[in-house]
Amino acid sequence: MKAIILIYGLCGYVVGVIGLTCLIGAIAGFLPFGFFESTYGSSVNPWLWNLGLVSVWGFIHSMTARPRYKKVLCSFIPEPAERATYILISGVTSAALVGFWQVIPGYVWELEQTSLIYALWALFVFGWCFLLASTFAINHFDLFGLRQVYLNFRDMDRPPLPFTEKLMYKYIRHPIQTGVLIGVWATPSMSLTQVGLSLGFTAYIVVGLWFEERDLVSEHGDDYRNYRQRTGAVLPRLGGRAEEYSEASS
Repeated sequence: MKAIILIYGLCGYVVGVIGLTCLIGAIAGFLPFGFFESTYGSSVNPWLWNLGLVSVWGFIHSMTARPRYKKVLCSFIPEPAERATYILISGVTSAALVGFWQVIPGYVWELEQTSLIYALWALFVFGWCFLLASTFAINHFDLFGLRQVYLNFRDMDRPPLPFTEKLMYKYIRHPIQTGVLIGVWATPSMSLTQVGLSLGFTAYIVVGLWFEERDLVSEHGDDYRNYRQRTGAVLPRLGGRAEEYSEASS
């Protein structure tokens, strides 16, 4: 059973990486949007179809990240496989999001100045590299579910990871989301096809961070409240009080 959980975790990791690669590749123009060539949404307005896709994607990602969902899920699957399941779902839904996304002709902007094009491509690469670096600044293998299934396979204890404020986390509470925001907007050309995805991801991050902040305050209490006073959410805090998040439903 432990070997099966380990293989499941490895498969979830691979699928998660594939899903993220599909997103990056489509935004960079290396992979076409709508590569599944589905006819399901052909009779629907493409804006509404794409809005529905990104809304479903955001709902699934937000729901599966909540502690209540995790508790319910672990009544059906072994606890060490919980994070791997999230990564597996993330990969499948991300690939499906890009694969079923409808193409909309036209551009919001399309730069022609070479220096600006190179600068934005550099910023694009920086954003996704910043995201990857942020996962290693905490624990990449725990975040992607590999630590859990490996320690379970070895029958070893899994102590909780300490709260960290190193590297980018000394200045930004959610640098992974910072990388996503840079990656989805810093492109030399912004097609009408892509802009819906970029707007959808931005809205998801704004809403998702509200829930995540609430969960983190509930988990870490005053330690996280103090941390929030010292740092920015997705940008370094330059001064003044950090943004206060509502905790009405805590």
